[in-house]
Amino acid sequence: MGTGILVSQTFVDRFGDQLAEVAADAGIEPDLVVLPTDPDGRLDTNELERIELVFFSGDIYPDYSRALFSAVQGASNLRWFHTFSAGVDHPVFQRLLHQGVRMSTSAGSTAEPIAQTLIGGMLMLARNFLFWLENQRQHRWEPARASLVPDDLRGQTMVVLGLGSIGTHTARLAQALGMHVIGVRRSPAGPDDPVDEMAVPGQLMDVLPRADWLAITAPLTEETRGIVSQEAIAALPAGARILNVGRGEIIDEGALIEALRSGQLGGAYLDVFHEEPLPAESPLWDLPNVIISPHNSAASTGNDGRAASIFLENVARWAHGEELRNEVKPG
Repeated sequence: MGTGILVSQTFVDRFGDQLAEVAADAGIEPDLVVLPTDPDGRLDTNELERIELVFFSGDIYPDYSRALFSAVQGASNLRWFHTFSAGVDHPVFQRLLHQGVRMSTSAGSTAEPIAQTLIGGMLMLARNFLFWLENQRQHRWEPARASLVPDDLRGQTMVVLGLGSIGTHTARLAQALGMHVIGVRRSPAGPDDPVDEMAVPGQLMDVLPRADWLAITAPLTEETRGIVSQEAIAALPAGARILNVGRGEIIDEGALIEALRSGQLGGAYLDVFHEEPLPAESPLWDLPNVIISPHNSAASTGNDGRAASIFLENVARWAHGEELRNEVKPG
């Protein structure tokens, strides 16, 4: 009997041959269980019992997520779950871990496009694109007034909170623009880290007064939840700007709104929020110095291929009893 693997039809069409090749090299025979193409479709009991591995690929989210998790709930023989995403803070992932299901992620597969989006938001704020865009909407030809002439980015300081894959790409791009980069993470700087300085999370308050830009690229953990507090925001220099592609809960959203309204902060690019979708009544929508994207900074056509490559590598690792790449440990 083969190894039951739950995948989407899109994955089969695009990567089925690669899966067959990897499985053959690893000495296993894939028994594919294909998720119904109808979002309301359900697998039968026999199909559910065959499932040992699951690949939650990006094409499943969000339209087919309910069908996938319904199948997972009924898969009594499930042993390993791989997700296209990097974060596993959602309760459903935590339940699987506590049930003894091995879990791995595609962390790193979207790091480059997310970092590029973050830097794009930074450039829009730094170069006063919001002023130009408003004038464009008003059909108004108005070069920037002296008070709006932007400062050079070269020589400005960016604090990158969370120097994982996304933070590392962000830091590298910031350095390419001539910025001074301070990374914040638990582990010390290595020779290949694109930072000028490194600080541990406990030193965040010490480096914030030097930050022209605070880039939040950290995952949501008990340590990072609320770490950008009202006190932390107040520690930033007047006119500093915040870029958040991590998680909304990392920052005190109420304090952020107040600081943007008062002018303590010069602006923000935000991809993540405490409540998603961001409620229509949120003041963030109408603040003139804020750029919003709908938790979509990762969007890029190459993501599916990168996530599939990590999954296929892990198929071989799983077959050989090895630790999985990006394996998530319970706790």
